[in-house]
Amino acid sequence: MPNIITETFGSAVFNDRVMRERLPVDAYEALRKTIESGKPLDPSVASKVASAMRDWAIEQGATHFTHWFQPLTGITAEKHDSFLAGEKAGEPIMEFKGKELIKGETDGSSFPSGGLRATFEARGYTAWDPTSYAFIKENTLCIPTAFCSYSGEALDNKTPLLRSMEALNRSAKRILSLFGVETKGVVSTCGPEQEYFLIDRDMYARRKDLIFTGRTLFGAKPPKGQELEDHYYGMLRMRVKSFMRDLDEELWKLGVMAKTEHNEVAPSQHEIAPIYSTANIASDHNQLTMELLRKVAHRHGFKCVLHEKPFEGINGSGKHDNWSVQTYEGVNLFEPGKTPRENAQFLLFLVAVIKGVNEYQDLLRVSVASAGNDHRLGGNEAPPAIISMFLGDELTEILESIVEGSEYEGSNRIDMEIGVDVLPHFKRDTTDRNRTSPFAFTGNKFEFRSPGSSSSIAIPTTVLNAVLADELDRFYDELSGAENFNEALEGLIKRTITENRAILFNGDGYSEEWVKEAERRGLHNLRTTPDALPHILDKENVDMFKRQGVFSQLELESRYQIYLENYCKVIKIEALTMIDMSKKDILPAVSTYVRKMSEVVSGLKGIADVECGFETDMIKRLTSLSTEMYRKMQKLEQLSDALGANTQETANHMRDVIIPAMQDLRASADEIETLVGEKYWPYPTYGRMLFAVE
Repeated sequence: MPNIITETFGSAVFNDRVMRERLPVDAYEALRKTIESGKPLDPSVASKVASAMRDWAIEQGATHFTHWFQPLTGITAEKHDSFLAGEKAGEPIMEFKGKELIKGETDGSSFPSGGLRATFEARGYTAWDPTSYAFIKENTLCIPTAFCSYSGEALDNKTPLLRSMEALNRSAKRILSLFGVETKGVVSTCGPEQEYFLIDRDMYARRKDLIFTGRTLFGAKPPKGQELEDHYYGMLRMRVKSFMRDLDEELWKLGVMAKTEHNEVAPSQHEIAPIYSTANIASDHNQLTMELLRKVAHRHGFKCVLHEKPFEGINGSGKHDNWSVQTYEGVNLFEPGKTPRENAQFLLFLVAVIKGVNEYQDLLRVSVASAGNDHRLGGNEAPPAIISMFLGDELTEILESIVEGSEYEGSNRIDMEIGVDVLPHFKRDTTDRNRTSPFAFTGNKFEFRSPGSSSSIAIPTTVLNAVLADELDRFYDELSGAENFNEALEGLIKRTITENRAILFNGDGYSEEWVKEAERRGLHNLRTTPDALPHILDKENVDMFKRQGVFSQLELESRYQIYLENYCKVIKIEALTMIDMSKKDILPAVSTYVRKMSEVVSGLKGIADVECGFETDMIKRLTSLSTEMYRKMQKLEQLSDALGANTQETANHMRDVIIPAMQDLRASADEIETLVGEKYWPYPTYGRMLFAVE
């Protein structure tokens, strides 16, 4: 019987198998060299690739091609051109040339540039990334590309990621050579777990806040939330299961290795996770996953919500970046082996990560900073804003033994005693999991749990790659000139652990005690995006990125401005949406309900001398609350009208004044919602949205 995975996987991808079949041998080998070693591709080879790609795409039903890129908008972008290049004797001429494959042109000033491109300096370029396979999406050949300005600055997330991968490859190969290890190359890998909510599409369409901002700005807590813990890993509802199967098939066609799917903790929340792959491909695939989540959800009558905190009081959605480093030959450099205490190569890479996370904790926080993620970090299974590392008991004990110069007796993996003879016996892991840790070692990789669900994993992965490369460079400089390599290595590992212990924490990241302890240790507690963003321009951070060739000073300044503007714009849109909903919908709904109640009181008292206690009390209470809400809305309106340019000062004002005013307004509206009859309330309630899907 045919298997849907084996039949469809990669069927819409111009992958290695297709290239071997369709390209001349010399062209295929030249392209492989470019992919594996970064060698420039000869234009004549590009023409052969473009010709084969065109023929294959047309056979698959494609009519157009596009350079598919990732500008700093948080979503992907594409401009479609047909293969049609003219006609001859009434027959269409279909062309796709090598120069069209290699380079495209777009308007560099119409995308976020942070001042790099002015309106009168519009030119920008897209450049083919041959390391990420082209694919067909909805009858269009999509060519993954980088996006840069006319003067060469990166205007996207892919270019810095590719630069960081090159830096890490260079640095890791040099370190490995000291251990006598020769490799073709070293590459970072990722496996992003993607969380999301599915909301009934009709209900979503009735919520202005979801439409304009991606999250609910109003909403009273329903009688039931996630208290019973009955949704996590629960049985998939038929409609959701059908959506997930459809999503899997669409992803498999595009070569995305969708592996795991399940219900998440919050009602109507779910997760999908792929098998890990090379970092830039994983980033591309995650962008495709988010796009297909939305499209497939629409087909099934859902709306996929990717905001980090769409509903108050229940879990938000994150994107866990499972990051590792391996050689081209498949050796995982974060694999401890059976005796990690004796695995000097592993320990060196481990302490390089520890040192890097400690020294650049502020950059890691910046890499996940957004207005949406500020609502999520610090509760409901999301890690706190304080960056720390969880290693587990075994690795922690190993590092302690190195520092103290004592023998490590080893961790005996004990049998799990479940108490039922018929159940299989298995060994218990030597370490537990810490759901409150932002950055946890999980066997042979690190799980960075802070990124938000709507963000690009390219940003934190770029930081991790660059930081590790920089630390490895420093280690190489110290070790390569040592008279006694083993003694120097032992001293380096011991010293690095001793100097960077502050970042290691295996306890409860949610506790108030940890906040105080982190402050005592000198760790950053950058609670909000305005707190974090200025650190991107700290001298040590700028110098590190410049050393590694990942960002220039100008590119970092532009990103700071882009992220700052985005934060200010998001908060202002939310404030204006709250004002609009209050003025046009909620307050009029309260007035209607109060008028109906007043008519009931008048009618009853006209018939008999009755007390009408419930109706009278509700009229008084709602009138008082609506007046209070109206005053708060007026205050927010005045504050919003006074907002100036998108500067750091404005962002701080948003954080300190506008957001508290929004929260104050919401508190009144949410209390009113609990009192107004549901048929009078202008929007679907939390209870209906979160529990409506069967």
